[in-house]
Amino acid sequence: MDAVRTKLQEIQDQYDAINALLLDEEVLKDPAKLTKLSKEQARLKQSVDAWQRLQELDERIAQADEMLREPDEELREMARMEKEECEPQREELLEHIQHLLIPRDPDDDHDVIMEIRGGAGGDEGNIFAGDLYRMYVKFAESRGWKVQVMEANVSEAGGYAQIIFSVKGTDVYRELKYESGVHRVQRVPKTESQGRVHTSTATVLCQPEAEDADIEIDPKDLTIETHRASGAGGQHINKTDSAVRIVHVPTGITVNCQEGRSQIENRETAMRLIRARVYEEYKRRKEEEEGKIRRAKIGTGDRSEKIRTYNYPQNRVTDHRIGLTITQLDRIMEGRLDAVIEGLLAEEEKRKLEETQL
Repeated sequence: MDAVRTKLQEIQDQYDAINALLLDEEVLKDPAKLTKLSKEQARLKQSVDAWQRLQELDERIAQADEMLREPDEELREMARMEKEECEPQREELLEHIQHLLIPRDPDDDHDVIMEIRGGAGGDEGNIFAGDLYRMYVKFAESRGWKVQVMEANVSEAGGYAQIIFSVKGTDVYRELKYESGVHRVQRVPKTESQGRVHTSTATVLCQPEAEDADIEIDPKDLTIETHRASGAGGQHINKTDSAVRIVHVPTGITVNCQEGRSQIENRETAMRLIRARVYEEYKRRKEEEEGKIRRAKIGTGDRSEKIRTYNYPQNRVTDHRIGLTITQLDRIMEGRLDAVIEGLLAEEEKRKLEETQL
């Protein structure tokens, strides 16, 4: 356990250094840096508290060991009682510390940009995309997070052919990162006259929203074009060049935004999207170059991976990656995703623990 104590001391040193920086006048003048340091300080505090508690227990046990060498039987009995009290506490604390030291995804505290698209099943796939969007909105509300629609292509039959939205709050990416993939629904569509169950799909993509400190995009790497918006939207459609298309030339990533009421609004939305997607792409490339093995990752996070089935006739939801089945579909579609999210996070923690012990 010497390695654990060494790591905890390193965290203590880092925590003390951040505390000193938070008193620095230059840092106090920089809101972005101040916010980042404050978040990091809060993240380290649990480990620091645990380290101080561990040192206290180590000292009490060491003193008891000294007393056991005393000739006085009464003192030795007191020492034995002290050890009997402290040693189980130390074992329990060390187990807790092991969980605290699991490597954290640096993106966990980021806000997210989510995109949902209707998939197989035509109109029914689009309707299901709308159902998923409402599910995530209700889940976000239960967490006190803020949802903002960035782009939406409304389907005539209901729901969305595509909807892109941001979610802002505390640890948003940590809780939503495993939502990426194909979501499959089994139910009787409203348009089905014979009562047959159909299978349709919608795809979800969840990406961390890149912050200024995460990535710097050279303006020379961007091609920015304006064009007339098309489709339902309002008076400005086809009359002004309010839509904005941005291409990041090195990666070929393209975004197109037209839902905003002005070119400025669409440009800001497009830049947020391009930053998130380029950030995710560079992160993926870096992992590939380093040959990084991500055993702790649950699924691929790829758009083509079937991750979950929503079975309406049996009121059942199954997450295929962790073999979790819950017969409360009605509650889950009302945004009560807690059991699913907790199951995914528990599996992630278990895999990371196994990985650190290899």
